[in-house]
Amino acid sequence: MEDIAARAPRHSWGMAKVVGVSMEPTLRAGDRLWVSYGRTPVAGCVVVARLADGAVVVKRAVERRTTASGRPAWWLLSDNPAAPGVIDSRHRGPVADADMIGVVVARLWPRPRILGQISG
Repeated sequence: MEDIAARAPRHSWGMAKVVGVSMEPTLRAGDRLWVSYGRTPVAGCVVVARLADGAVVVKRAVERRTTASGRPAWWLLSDNPAAPGVIDSRHRGPVADADMIGVVVARLWPRPRILGQISG
């Protein structure tokens, strides 16, 4: 995943590129995504988030949880948990709201498809 977090404060919309197979069949390596930065996720949507180790990932927001320190967070999972090298909340725990970078609204390339709600 390209590091898009540095652009988040200046732009409300941007792009990300999928690296790896952890989100197959929904997303494949090389897919270009349209991301709404700062948007509040809802359960079931695909998000871009920063894990505790600094890795920026694309995952599915499954349910609300709290971190070990009690902060509001999301449980993030891969759509393809059997893929080699998958890292998600099963390995790193809940991801704090402050580390949610944005919500994936659409796949732009190579097969355009709306993935999330545009309003809100």
